[in-house]
Amino acid sequence: MADITIDIGGEIFHAFFEDKAAPSTCARFRQLLPYKDRIIHVRWSGEACWIPMGERDLSIGYENATSYPAPGQVIVHPGHLNNMSETEILVAYGPCCFASKAGQLAGNHFLTIREGLDRLADTCRSVLWDGNKPITFSAAP
Repeated sequence: MADITIDIGGEIFHAFFEDKAAPSTCARFRQLLPYKDRIIHVRWSGEACWIPMGERDLSIGYENATSYPAPGQVIVHPGHLNNMSETEILVAYGPCCFASKAGQLAGNHFLTIREGLDRLADTCRSVLWDGNKPITFSAAP
């Protein structure tokens, strides 16, 4: 059974926490639930969408960090650790190299969508062509 339900503009995806690999990030994200925001398409990273969180300090460091999330992997960049980018969440749906205008970044892989990846790609491409969508992360029932 999934840990999280992700609603992107009415499309529902089920995700699983990566507790063993990113325990601090998972614990912190659980505290934010339900988390609501807007998701937009990335500018430099490839096939992914992101949620800019500005100066929000999640008080986490790097763990299970990657620059190359696979489709369905959700990563968070803890922004405050460097001046390269703000705090942000990235949802990969295809080939991706996480980057900002200042260069390559790494983010903590803390959630994985395992099923419906074709539908995830369609939804994220819709964000590219049609614009931002609301996104909600909720604890699974």
